[in-house]
Amino acid sequence: MASFVRMGEERSTTVAPMPALQQDWAQRLPESIERGAEHLLSLQAADGYWQGELEADSTLESDYIYYLFVLGKADAVRISKLANYVRSKQLADGGWNIYPGGPSELNATCKAYFALKLAGDDPNSPQLTAARGMIHRLGGLEHTNSYVRFYLALVGAVGWELVPAIPPELMLLPNWFFINIYEMSSWTRGIVIPMAILSAIRPDWRLPEHARIDELFKNPARRAAAFDWSEKLVSWKNFFLALDRVFKVYEKFPWKPFRQRALRQAKHWVLAHIERTAGLAAIYPAMMNSIFALMAMGLGPDDPLTRREIQEFSRFEIEELDTIRLQPCVSPVWDSCIAMVALEEAGVAPDHPALVKAAEWILSKQILGPGDWQVKNRDAEPGGWAFEFRNDHYPDVDDTAFVLMALQRVKIPDEKRMEAAIRRGIQWLLSMQNRDGGWGAFDRDNSRRYICNIPFADHNAMIDPSTADVTARVLECLGRFGWPAQHPAVQGAVKFLLQDQCEDGSWFGRWGVNYVYGTSGVLRSLETVSLTAQNYCQRAVEWLKSVQKADGSFGESLRSYHLESSKGQGNSTASQTAWGLIGLLAAAGPGDLASSKAAEYLVTQQNEDGSWDEEDFTGTGFPCVFYLKYHLYRNSFPVYALARFHNQSRQAEEFCACKFRPEEFRLRSGF
Repeated sequence: MASFVRMGEERSTTVAPMPALQQDWAQRLPESIERGAEHLLSLQAADGYWQGELEADSTLESDYIYYLFVLGKADAVRISKLANYVRSKQLADGGWNIYPGGPSELNATCKAYFALKLAGDDPNSPQLTAARGMIHRLGGLEHTNSYVRFYLALVGAVGWELVPAIPPELMLLPNWFFINIYEMSSWTRGIVIPMAILSAIRPDWRLPEHARIDELFKNPARRAAAFDWSEKLVSWKNFFLALDRVFKVYEKFPWKPFRQRALRQAKHWVLAHIERTAGLAAIYPAMMNSIFALMAMGLGPDDPLTRREIQEFSRFEIEELDTIRLQPCVSPVWDSCIAMVALEEAGVAPDHPALVKAAEWILSKQILGPGDWQVKNRDAEPGGWAFEFRNDHYPDVDDTAFVLMALQRVKIPDEKRMEAAIRRGIQWLLSMQNRDGGWGAFDRDNSRRYICNIPFADHNAMIDPSTADVTARVLECLGRFGWPAQHPAVQGAVKFLLQDQCEDGSWFGRWGVNYVYGTSGVLRSLETVSLTAQNYCQRAVEWLKSVQKADGSFGESLRSYHLESSKGQGNSTASQTAWGLIGLLAAAGPGDLASSKAAEYLVTQQNEDGSWDEEDFTGTGFPCVFYLKYHLYRNSFPVYALARFHNQSRQAEEFCACKFRPEEFRLRSGF
C-alpha cells in the first residue's frame, strides 16, 4: 500500500458535521480516495509515466484502410480487422457518427463507405446501400469537407477541380503578410504543408476502378457545390473563393515561376519538422500526410526516412482479436501530469517512489530546443512540455502549466534541477501570453479569424486564439506559484476571462466537454488568486448548480458544441462530475450541499477496484468536427476532486516544493 501521509502535515480531526443520510458515503470517502489512488498507481508504466488510450471516431480506421492501400501494404488480415471495426460503428440509420450517441455525420459516413468499398464490400450490400442513402440525405459527397475530397482526388476517385487549391507558394509569403503559414494554427501547418506538396506533384496513385464513389454525389450536376459564393458579395469567404479560382487557373499554366522554389521550401519544412519528433507534429493527419509527401518526393515506403515515419505512425494501432483501431495521437505527458496532481491531492507522500519516478520522467521531457512558437515569440527561451513522448517543435501551454503544478508538489533528490526546470517553464508560459491577456495552446497571437474563410479551413481549427480553459490553466499555475491578483499577467488573464464569460455565467470549453469543463477550470484558477468571492464567480457557481442533476452528478453531451441550448445537458459521467465538483469547491466550498451531492455521487459510483466507468467522450479535438475520449479522465479527475473535497473539509495542509517571487520573471515583450 502507498503512504498517503503528506510530509510535515498535521492531520486536522475537525470535520464539519453532516446530516445522517450523508454519513455513510462520508465515512467511505477516505477509503474511496485511497482505492482510487491505488488504482491509478497500478496503471503507472515502468518508466514512470501514465498513458491511457486516446479514442476517437471511425474516421481514423477508414483513413487507415485508404492509407494502407496507397502505401501498397494492404494485406488482407489487417484490412479485414480494420473493416470489422468500421462496420461495428455503423448506426441503425446507415450512417456513422463522430461521437457516441451523436447523429450520422456526412464526412464520417463517406469515409466509411469508401473504406469498406476498398476493403471489398459489395456496394449493393444492405450495409452500403443504407450508408449511400444516408449520404444522400445528408447532402451528398459534394458537401463533404475539403480534406475528404482531397484524399479522394489523390487516388483519382474525384477530380482535382473539387479540391481547394493549396499552392506550395504559400511557403514564400513573408511572416508579416496578412496570410502566411504562421498565421495558421500549428496543427494546421502540419496537416496542410504536406498537402501543398501533394497538391503540386499530384502523384499517380490510382486505386482499383471498383473503388470509385461517383454514386455518392446527390446531384452530379452540382459537384462543386462547396465552392458556391456567399450571398454577401463583399466577404472574406468570397475573397478567398475568388483567390481559389485564380490559383486553379495558375495551376493549369505550364510555366510557374515560383513553383520549384516553393516546393523546395515546403520539402525543407517537412524534413526539418520530422526531426526531433515521433512523427510530423506527432498527430495522425499530419503524420499520414507527411508519409504521402515523402513518397511523392521519391522516397518510397522502404526508404529509411519514410520507413521510420511509417513505424512511428503504426504505434497508433491497437490490435485485438478481430479488430484494429487507431489513436489520433498518444498522451503520456498529459496523462502523467494529471495523474500526478490527483495522487498528490490524494495524500501520496511527495517523496513516494512513484511520484519521484514520474517527476524524473517528466523532467526528461522538457523541451529545450527551438520550435515554431518562436516565430512570434523571438525573445523567449524554450522551456515548455509537449503532449506526446516527443514533439519538440510543438510544446503546448496547457501541458506545460499542468506539468509545473504536478512538479510543485514532488520532493526529488535533485532539488536544483527541479527548480531550474520549473523556472524555465514558468518563464516560457509568461512569454506565451497573448495581447488580449489570454493564452492559446501552441502559438502566441494566432488569432486572425479571417483566414478561417480559406476553402481548406473547414476543419474548424484554422487558428489558435486565446481560450478560457487554457488561460485558466495558466492562471491556476501562476496562482499556485505565488502570483497575486494584482500582477499584470494575472490582471490581463482575468480581463480576458471576463470578456469571454457567457451571459449565464458559464465559460466555453475548447479542449474539454464543454461548459462544465470551461467553467470548472476558470473557477479553480480564480480560487488560486483569491477572486472567487467576486460576482462573476458566483454567477458561474449558480450556473453549475443549475445544470447539476438531482443525484449530484454532471453530464454534458457533445451536442452542446452544435446546439448551445443543450449546454450542461447529457449523460452523467465521472470526469464531468469531478469537474463540476472542482468548480463548486473553488467558489462554494465543501460545506455547500451541491458539493456534497457531487462527492456522494462519485463515491457511490466507484467500482470495487477503485476505478470509475465512463462511456461518453469528454475530450475535444476540433469543436463540431473531431472529439476524443481520454480513457484516464474517468479515474484521475474523480480522485483529485474527492481528495480536494476531503482536504478542504479538514483544512489540510499541502506540501509545496517551491514558490517564487513574480518580480523574478520577465513579462512577455510588448506588454
